Amino acid sequence: MEYETLLPTEIGDLALRVVEENAAAGRTVVLAESCTGGLVAAALTEIPGSSAVLDRGFVTYSNEAKLESLDVPLEIIETFGAVSIACAWAMAKGALDHSNADVAVAISGVAGPGGGTDLKPVGTVVFARVVRGHEGEPEGEMKKFEPGSRADIRRQATLCALELLLP
Repeated sequence: MEYETLLPTEIGDLALRVVEENAAAGRTVVLAESCTGGLVAAALTEIPGSSAVLDRGFVTYSNEAKLESLDVPLEIIETFGAVSIACAWAMAKGALDHSNADVAVAISGVAGPGGGTDLKPVGTVVFARVVRGHEGEPEGEMKKFEPGSRADIRRQATLCALELLLP
C-alpha cells in the first residue's frame, strides 16, 4: 500500500504491518504512552484503514495522569517508580479496562537528556502488553537503549512498541 508519512520509513513500514496484520486477525489495539508522547498512536494513524485496528490511545505523561486515566495504583508508582515493569503493566491493564480493544501496549521510560538515575539511566524504557482474557499473565520488558539523543531513544521505543502490537 502506498501512503505518505510524517514519520521515518522504518516506523511507517512497521506501523503498516501492525495495521494489516491486526486487521486480518480481527484484533483491535489500545496504547498507553508516556515517554513516546503518542508517537505509537501517531504512527498507526498514518496508515489508511487504521481505524479498524486502533481503538484509542492514552498519553499519560505525568504520574497524576497514570493514576487518573489508567487507574495505576499509587503504591506501584511510590514503590517501583513510573519507569518500572510493574507500572507499565498497570498502565496496559488500565488502558485495556478503559477501552474496547483486544490488546494493550504500554510504554514508560527516561528519554533524557536529564532525569536518569544510577538504577534507571537515560535510555531505560519499560514495555508491557496485556491481552484481553489473559489479564492475569503480566508480560513486560525493560530495555536499556544506548543513550543517544532524546529523539533516538523515542524512535527506538516506538519501534519496540509497534513490534509488541504484532499478532
